[in-house]
Amino acid sequence: MSFFKKLFSSEKKDSSLSHEAKETLDKGLEKSSTSFLSKLTKAVAGKSKVDDDVLDNLEEVLVTSDVGVNTTLKIIERIEERVSKDKYLGTEELNIILREEIASLLSETNSGEETEFTIPANKKPYVIMVVGVNGVGKTTTIGKLANQFKNAGYKVVLGAADTFRAAAIDQLQIWADRVGVPIVKQQMGSDPASVAFDTLQSAVSQDADVVIIDTAGRLHNKVGLMNELTKVKRVMQKVVEDAPHDVLLVLDGSTGQNAFEQAKEFTAATEVTCLAVTKLDGTAKGGVVIGISDQFQIPVKYIGVGEGINDLQVFNKYEFVDSFFK
Repeated sequence: MSFFKKLFSSEKKDSSLSHEAKETLDKGLEKSSTSFLSKLTKAVAGKSKVDDDVLDNLEEVLVTSDVGVNTTLKIIERIEERVSKDKYLGTEELNIILREEIASLLSETNSGEETEFTIPANKKPYVIMVVGVNGVGKTTTIGKLANQFKNAGYKVVLGAADTFRAAAIDQLQIWADRVGVPIVKQQMGSDPASVAFDTLQSAVSQDADVVIIDTAGRLHNKVGLMNELTKVKRVMQKVVEDAPHDVLLVLDGSTGQNAFEQAKEFTAATEVTCLAVTKLDGTAKGGVVIGISDQFQIPVKYIGVGEGINDLQVFNKYEFVDSFFK
């Protein structure tokens, strides 16, 4: 049984998204899928077998779908190996082979197996520090994440440590009210580390399960950002010694290659452990998820596929590839 068939049969049945979540994912990736498959159809038009021309066209399809040059070259290399091994490959098989190779590539980051919002049983409170530039959907992602964890039965506390902008504190307050979870905040211009410290103390006293800390999204001064995030981490560890358990970088999927640049900048400024890619529903650039996951070897943990409060999903690589090729 092929890798892909195996993934999409027995394993997938045991850990698939709910029907509703799967429908949302299909709809959210519709623009990316339609664009990609129409380009793919043109790339193989009039060809009966996968030859150099088809591979050149395929390379262009992947690059223009924001998969990224390096990841594209990896995928093409793998397909070339398949072609030379199988001697004759028909273009009708290309779709299946592409799915297999992309799923295989995503599997190498050792993530994307989850279908539900869960946290490790031995980490309480589980502390997530959220980073990302303003405008990528960072505050919205925190609000939706809080909502999903709350729906899963966890007690959640938010920390407004993006004290650089008054709007950031206000926006987080609106989400806290909407979701119905407590928020710890101070005045604009307060020390972010102080807010993080207070948030963790409050979470411990309330016996909370999950803490989500917002941080400032400035990138123009990388050294300043690095120092600030390092200080926030150090101060948090006075309350919860191994905090933060996750540093979640939020990226706007609709910006395509710009999301790669932001990932590069933030991974240089702090140790990012996982990614959330937002706004995939409004764009044909869904391929960016594949490229970023591969290039940075950082697991994509959550994806935003709609504007609704429940439209932030746990990233499941099998379901993602399945929807991408619909």
